[in-house]
Amino acid sequence: MDWLTTLQKFIEEHNASFTTDYMRDERINTLESEALVRRAKSMKERNAVIVNAQVKAKILDKTTVDDTEEVIYLIQRSYLIKQTMKFYVEECLEKRKATIGNGEITRDVSLVMEGREKSDPPSIERDEEIISMPRYRYNRLEAVKYAERWWNSHNPAYRLFENDCTNFVSQCMHAGGAPMRGYPNRSKGWWYRSNNWSYSWAVANTLRWHLSGSKQGLRGQEVRSPEQLIPGDVICYDFDGDGRWQHNTIVVAKDEMGMPLVNAHTHNSRMRYWDYTDSTAYTPKIKYKFFRIVDG
Repeated sequence: MDWLTTLQKFIEEHNASFTTDYMRDERINTLESEALVRRAKSMKERNAVIVNAQVKAKILDKTTVDDTEEVIYLIQRSYLIKQTMKFYVEECLEKRKATIGNGEITRDVSLVMEGREKSDPPSIERDEEIISMPRYRYNRLEAVKYAERWWNSHNPAYRLFENDCTNFVSQCMHAGGAPMRGYPNRSKGWWYRSNNWSYSWAVANTLRWHLSGSKQGLRGQEVRSPEQLIPGDVICYDFDGDGRWQHNTIVVAKDEMGMPLVNAHTHNSRMRYWDYTDSTAYTPKIKYKFFRIVDG
């Protein structure tokens, strides 16, 4: 079990580095190392500091090739963050693979593709006419409660997607009372039924355009800045700045400076700072859209 002791030591050492200025680790790939350096910079700019970091890990699989062990494990990190006089807990859950040889970790990588959807965005149909629908009031508390309940797990009432961010955000908004419409046309409206769903329900780019274009049912009002958002609202991300939106999150709280903290799936995260500069998908060309979910 020397491999297990080696892995435990590596996880503990790496986790402890989060409470200090993060230093690059050659065992972790460049994208992840750069993301963690940006995170440390962002924390300083926000006058925030991690005062305690806890980690739990679960071994999922292990294979041996010659004298090398390859271990796939699930890791959950919890950070107690202090920002001026306010404390909050940020959490994340991800699957990783460690390569262990001669009693040392030689490589440790994430098996989760952060943020980016791989498929080309499908086209959607615009609203051609307004069909009378019952008015509804968006229950932000229920949307946030759902986001907190399911941030690190899967509701079996819905399909789990490889890129699950938009499916998760859609579930949260529906839990808040946003009504479905458009079934069975996958290119129209916003809906999920049985083993079928609209593109806007599960595709990041399509939900972004639905929020700005819908005239009935689920609708979004674009605002200029993140501090204008409140819990239950949605942020859309175009990491490459090329007009193809690749990720969505839901706002669950605000930090001491009034900036959003978000929950998300794919790279499962809770109370994460909204700008994703700590993401491996981040580029300097990133663009955001900020949507206030409005009552129907």
